[in-house]
Order: sequence, then structure tokens, then C-alpha cells
Amino acid sequence: MLHLNIKNETSRLRAVVLGTALDNGPIPTPEECYDPKSLQHVLAGTYPKEEDMILEMESVCQVFEKYDVKVYRPEVIKDYNQIFTRDIGFVIEDKFIIANILPDRDREILAIEHIWSQVAEENRINLPEDCHVEGGDVMPWNDYIFVGTYSGEDYSDYITARTNTAAVIALKELFPNKIVKPFELRKSNLDPKENALHLDCCFQPIGKDKAILHKNGFLIESEYNWLVNFFGKENIFEITKEEMYNMNSNVFSISEDVIISEKGFTRLNKWLLENGFIVEKVSYAEIAKQEGLLRCSTLPLIRD
Repeated sequence: MLHLNIKNETSRLRAVVLGTALDNGPIPTPEECYDPKSLQHVLAGTYPKEEDMILEMESVCQVFEKYDVKVYRPEVIKDYNQIFTRDIGFVIEDKFIIANILPDRDREILAIEHIWSQVAEENRINLPEDCHVEGGDVMPWNDYIFVGTYSGEDYSDYITARTNTAAVIALKELFPNKIVKPFELRKSNLDPKENALHLDCCFQPIGKDKAILHKNGFLIESEYNWLVNFFGKENIFEITKEEMYNMNSNVFSISEDVIISEKGFTRLNKWLLENGFIVEKVSYAEIAKQEGLLRCSTLPLIRD
């Protein structure tokens, strides 16, 4: 049995699901793209190659092994993108919540059945069909659950709107002892610099009391200001639009002290080192072309 335990984003990691780039399939057509950044690279002829992405993911796997983290991988589906495991499910406390994601991606959930079937049945949660949610929008932070959402009447017009109000309400019912705090995100189907695909594309808590943040990812300024006040301005690393586009907020914490980061994030990595973090730098720029990075391709199961 797997005894899940996730209370926040930064406690010492013990077990994780890392996606796979094996047998990733052909380059998608523009019509098959789920996000504006992938679309941009498909049209430009710069979409990432499978062999490059495999190498990038293996470098992350090696970092996990260095820190004695148990790594699970999905079963490989032929010709299928299985990199972003964060989308398909997430863990809060001892509950494994199977996400209701884009219908085209249901097979990804079956590919990790060998993992979630080890969880006690009462702790496997399938949300009602009207609850749309992806793990990139859900961040447990001790007494809080931060949730990225979009509640506009034009929700269905945005393929980039992944988590709806029904999911926020469902999380409140599932975790009555937590404060579920939703944040309205800026959405664009066509401009990746004006699109916060998930909450972790414009915000992530790190360490004990710090955060990476991008103001323009939030539709409502008062919600952004709430986060600034919550963490304290002196504890926040504010990223630029270009850094947001390059996924600087999508690093991944192995512990309160250790962060896996893309080696090209020079300004962020310098700040992390100056603030006492150990930074494990990896190459992940090819995977980033699909509007996802380190947090997106990991699904933490157990933290101390």
C-alpha cells in the first residue's frame, strides 16, 4: 500500500511520479495543440524532439535518485504525450484526486493505475463530471489550498481554462478543515505571454515562507496583492513576462532547502542561491516549449 502524505509544496520529498517522454508520438498538428506555446513551436518548426526530452527527464530522475526519492513512472502508451503527470491527478494529505482533464487525455490516467491502485480505495477520489481541474492549478500550502481558476462566462471558449468553479467548491467540501483560496487567472488561446495555463505558471511557494510570482498572470489585482501580503514583499521573487513565458515559476522543491531549476533561469537561480537554497540545475528548455516545466511533469505522492 502507498501511504500518501502531502501537506504543502516543499516538505522533504520521499515519493513522486515523474512523467515520461518515451514514445511521445508525432509532432501535433496546430489543431491538436492544447496551449498557445506548443502551437507557437509547431508553427515555427521548433517543436521539441523526443530524444532531447527523454534526456531532459532522465536528468531530473538522476537528481531524485541523488536525494533518495522513490520515483514511479507511467506505463508507456504508444505515440502519446505523457510528460505532464501533474495534470492528471494530485495528492492532498492522504487523498489521491484523479483530475477531470481534457477528454483526449483520459488514457494518461490509466497509465498510472499501477500507482494509484496501491492507495486505499476510500482515499481515491473521482470528482463529479462537472468539476474540471488539473493539478497545475492546485497547491496545498499547510492550512490553505491555493487554486487557480477561471470563472468567466466564456470559460468553454478557452482550451487554456482548465479548472472551474465547480472544482473549487468540490475541494472545499472534500477538505472542510482547509482554507480553499481561488485565484482568477489570465487566459489566452493564442498568446503564451498573456496566458497563465495553470496557477504554477505564475506562482509557486518555495522554502518555508517565500514565493515566485508574476503579477500579470492574475486577472484580479487584489488577489495578487493578497499573495504579496501573505508571503511579504521581501520574500517574493517577481518574474517578468518573458520569465513567465519561459516558465521560471515552474521549478520543483525536493525540500525546503533544495530546488530543481532550469539552468537557463540565471536571475532566479542567483536569487535562490543568495537566499540559501541549494539549486540543482538541469536542462529542461525543450520540454518548456509545451508550456510546462518541472512542477508540471511531477506528481508528488509522499513528503515528510
